[in-house]
Amino acid sequence: MVIRTGRADLDFGGIRTEFGLPEEFPAAALAEAQAAVSGDVGREGREDATALPLVTIDPPGAKDLDQALLVERVGTGFRVHYAIADLGAFVVPGGALDTEVRKRGQTLYLPDGNVPLHPPVLSEGAASLLPGQTRPAVLWTFDCGPDGEPVEVRVRRAVVRSTAQFDYEGVQASFDAGTPHPSIEALPDFGRLRRERAADRGAVELQLPEQEIVPNGDGDWKLVVRPRADVDSWNAEISLLTGMAAAKIMLTAKVGVLRTLPDADDGAVDALRRSAHALGVPWPEGVTPSRLLAGLDPSRPEALALFVDATRLLRGAGYTAFNGELPSISTHAGLAAPYTHVTAPLRRLVDRFTTEVCLAVTAGQEVPEWLAKALPLLPGLMGGSDALASKVDRACLDQVEAWVLADRVGHEFEAIVLRADANGADVFVAQPPVMGRCTGENLPEGERVAVRLVEADPERRKVVFERL
Repeated sequence: MVIRTGRADLDFGGIRTEFGLPEEFPAAALAEAQAAVSGDVGREGREDATALPLVTIDPPGAKDLDQALLVERVGTGFRVHYAIADLGAFVVPGGALDTEVRKRGQTLYLPDGNVPLHPPVLSEGAASLLPGQTRPAVLWTFDCGPDGEPVEVRVRRAVVRSTAQFDYEGVQASFDAGTPHPSIEALPDFGRLRRERAADRGAVELQLPEQEIVPNGDGDWKLVVRPRADVDSWNAEISLLTGMAAAKIMLTAKVGVLRTLPDADDGAVDALRRSAHALGVPWPEGVTPSRLLAGLDPSRPEALALFVDATRLLRGAGYTAFNGELPSISTHAGLAAPYTHVTAPLRRLVDRFTTEVCLAVTAGQEVPEWLAKALPLLPGLMGGSDALASKVDRACLDQVEAWVLADRVGHEFEAIVLRADANGADVFVAQPPVMGRCTGENLPEGERVAVRLVEADPERRKVVFERL
């Protein structure tokens, strides 16, 4: 169930085979999905929210639309409506489709076609919040004060109708031109408030270059770095707000699944301070790591090196299930708050289950038996899925880096040294945007150096530079 593009000799079939990625859904799972689509979800027991002028913001060409939003100013505060695709309306607990999506865990995105969590008839059709289509959804509404903090949160099943589908670049351009869509005109003000609250809490954001693989127009691939626009961050804050609200609901009820990350120990923070000093990055007394990192210019080489070094603050992320007793770790150190995944059920398994917990708890109902039995299984399922997704993403990047550089062995480049050790360093070459290994002694972290490409092997997906 994949759609592939690009030259046959430059596809990602080897990676699909190496990691055992499924090509199709089992017939029984497809039959269940088709039956669910053919049936009438209906409006009984659902709020009719089709009058809300919701819109979606996703990458260009996306069809699996999980979220639709509306941000309004109400008095001195804000009201945020956030509709999430309702997979609970389509997936039968314990059925063939449920069994298959538990195996998959999440949608895997490869340059020549994705490996979807759900059959496209659902994820790109009947369950997706496509514009102009009436869809079942789980609707979150946040009434927030002038500081951006919620004073009332509601969640319920609804039917919604998105009025428009936007992409990040287009929305950013509309804000830059002063012509935003009315449904998101207030998003910048609200997003900035939420980001300020995040810095107040001590949330850590690493502004590292984001490599993307895109078609080059000639049938093969190229690497680009997509700058993170303000709208990306503002939109992400709505999702984070929802995940934190869901975590609060589950912690109050003592049942659910959290996305957790232990606090960094003092040694990790002390090491980051030493790195900042060595890189010449001033760290004033009393400034938290969160504030320091948020104030850095990501275009500066010393900032990139410190962002890489700051990953030491974010080690040990996982999923924590609980039922009846609060977990020993209930916060996500990167966000400096309790948090759970709840906003991407089309693309990530755990979100469907956490959503059902929140719906049951806020309705004053017991968590259903099928859901209670599933909760302790989810950390293992998601942990394995996350590990696979990370390996597939890295393999695809390594593959394209080797393809792009294969005919440039011996060429010289300017690179930024990100993290060095006794045997060499990880470096970032801006053009083409490649992160690779560089051999050499005493490579200076946070500085620009001249390097030569000595190996670019597409068969082994390996790229190596040496310092000049």
